[in-house]
Amino acid sequence: MNKKVIVIGAGIAGLSAAIRLQKVGYDVEIFEQEVMPGGKMHQLMADGHTFDVGPTLVMMPSVYREVFELAGRDPDDYIPMTKLDPMYEVYFKDKQYRHYRISSDLVDLMEMVEKKGPENAKGFLAYLAEIYSRYQVALDHFISRPFRKRSDIYNPKMIRQALKLKTFDSADHMMASFMPDKDLQQMLSFQTLYIGVSPKKGPSLYNIIPMIELLYGVWFVKGGMHTVAEKMAELFEELGGKINYNTRVDGIVIEENKVKGVSIRDKVTEAAYVVCNADFPYAITELVKEPKARGRFTPEKVDKMDYSCSCLVFYWGVDGECEELAAHTFIISKDLDDNLERIFDGRLIEDPSIYLHIPSRVDRDMAPSGKSSFYVLVPVSELETAKYEWTEETIEHYRNSALATLQEIPGLSDLKDRITTELIFTPKDFKKHFSAYRGATFGLQPTLRQSNHWRPQAKSMECEGLYFTGSSTHPGAGVPIVIESGRICAEELRRDEPEDDFK
Repeated sequence: MNKKVIVIGAGIAGLSAAIRLQKVGYDVEIFEQEVMPGGKMHQLMADGHTFDVGPTLVMMPSVYREVFELAGRDPDDYIPMTKLDPMYEVYFKDKQYRHYRISSDLVDLMEMVEKKGPENAKGFLAYLAEIYSRYQVALDHFISRPFRKRSDIYNPKMIRQALKLKTFDSADHMMASFMPDKDLQQMLSFQTLYIGVSPKKGPSLYNIIPMIELLYGVWFVKGGMHTVAEKMAELFEELGGKINYNTRVDGIVIEENKVKGVSIRDKVTEAAYVVCNADFPYAITELVKEPKARGRFTPEKVDKMDYSCSCLVFYWGVDGECEELAAHTFIISKDLDDNLERIFDGRLIEDPSIYLHIPSRVDRDMAPSGKSSFYVLVPVSELETAKYEWTEETIEHYRNSALATLQEIPGLSDLKDRITTELIFTPKDFKKHFSAYRGATFGLQPTLRQSNHWRPQAKSMECEGLYFTGSSTHPGAGVPIVIESGRICAEELRRDEPEDDFK
């Protein structure tokens, strides 16, 4: 076969698609604008500290492992994982912080929810049963398949399945219908922020996120999440693929509605197929220059679409090994409703919720002896929504808020004085380094009208030989789902190749 495929971007979705295509005989070459693979699964190093830039935890480990297994490799040789218990800790800000340790052990979980009374305990089990049923429907009929044409979803069978998903309710309202306790509702439903949407707006189906954690656990990869990207790139090269780093693609070359290759520094590199792993809104407006090839995704439409929140991340080197703290800690604002409204209406957030990840608690090699590596994330507005500029004053406001919040956690009262190293990523950095449209870290919001067949699909129906993958395409954001996006993209390309024996 040996058909040439160019992949734009060595993000996880691009690597997922590239590995699958290279494995079955395509000649695949990746062009990546950064100096390392992974896209937002990037890595920073400073003063002996190692930090993941974006994703920090593994959910659904079987999805990660499958990429290596399909190539005949043992995943444990590439991405050794440790299951975390507790998975994470949650604090609710108040005069005295309320504290919960969240385990994936059902006995421990029941002990926690039963302390809230039998109504909450029964509701918790009912929630798990209900959302697990919906998850199976989503997995079988929506997450794992593409939607090329309207008839792929507008048919009696699929409409029956869609009704089972009950997507018209919001994530937070669904949780409230099962459990009257506000803490339980919030510590579960807020996790829709993992994929950049508010629990007040995100469909209730996204309550599968805490269910997946509770039923399958949270895992840590030795060396951090960037190890996954490094090892996927290594596997791709072992299979014969080629990656060009520090090489930015300027445009996708299209003639007569057929892809011809890509333009790099005014030179055309030809290929029969192009798989674009650049953020879809950026790619369709900046890389696809032929109006006909954009189809319904005109610049005007793209501008009106709903975008996920962004993130401000502080990477701190801290004195002390912090053995009393969990690897993952969430501190939820006193007024979560106000916090969420400000993230999505663009006002400066007065009391932000904070996520703290300490990878050195699991892997001591990620910080020097006697020190810790802190990843402190604040969900914030994307650049177009924000009603403020990213000045030093803005960063200082959020730094002071994060410090004030974290210093109430046991063992961190003197945190400010213990910080010896600091790196920062703002929404402007996500836009600059990863071409994230508007700096929206998770791409297009997975609202009801931007999911399934309404979301950009893998196959371009307007340009022969052009395919898309990544968090702004179907099935959505989150590392396991993005890996699945790469699989769908590779299978869609193979469906269109007459010489391929794809079934």
